[in-house]
Amino acid sequence: MAGISLTRVEEAAPALVSLYKSAGVSLTKHGLNGQRAAVYMVVDYSGSMRPYYQDGSVQALADRVLGLSAHLDDDGTVPVVFFSTDVDAVTDIALVNHRGRIEQIVSGLGHMGRTSYHLAMDAVIDHYLDSGSKDPALVVFQTDGGPINKLAAERYLCKAAKLPLFWQFVGFGDPGSRQFEFLRKLDELAVPQKRAVDNAGFFHAGSDPRKVSDAELYDRIVGEFPQWLAAARAMGIVQ
Repeated sequence: MAGISLTRVEEAAPALVSLYKSAGVSLTKHGLNGQRAAVYMVVDYSGSMRPYYQDGSVQALADRVLGLSAHLDDDGTVPVVFFSTDVDAVTDIALVNHRGRIEQIVSGLGHMGRTSYHLAMDAVIDHYLDSGSKDPALVVFQTDGGPINKLAAERYLCKAAKLPLFWQFVGFGDPGSRQFEFLRKLDELAVPQKRAVDNAGFFHAGSDPRKVSDAELYDRIVGEFPQWLAAARAMGIVQ
């Protein structure tokens, strides 16, 4: 059973109905129909991300994540962490106020810094633990490049493998850029030598992420989630 009904989505966010339906198809395809999960979004606010805010790519991803979250959670809200050198904001997006929400948030933020993953990861971990949620969490982590502190990012990912959190990294930018070599490495970190379970995935959405179809985006976001759920349940990480 979906977290939020189609009728409620039609009433609260009619512009997201097609995304909600597309997300439902992907979830069913991957055996996740009826699965409950807290959904988080982490967004890169480094200086090189400016074009993706200006052309609506970040807002489009936020809308798509909301469409997915409506199936997995029942509050119509997705916690969002904006990060660059530090954590720039911990806020939320919701079905009822999704239009222009990203622009509204970033208008109140300051300097667009460099890219540092681990502080944003720490913010998600804290939020999840403080929430008291018993459901696993799916974290959609968007970035356009590798972090300035790779060791810290790897350490946090490995530490978080003992928690019911799955990190789905989404790359924006040139697919051939060496900026994404680190994310590919994170995706392939050894189990159990480095981490208890494989708790991360990575896919590249290209230089114009808006051109990725809704169906493909959802398939890529949830594609590795079922395997992680199975492994995490076997380890007692997910109840």
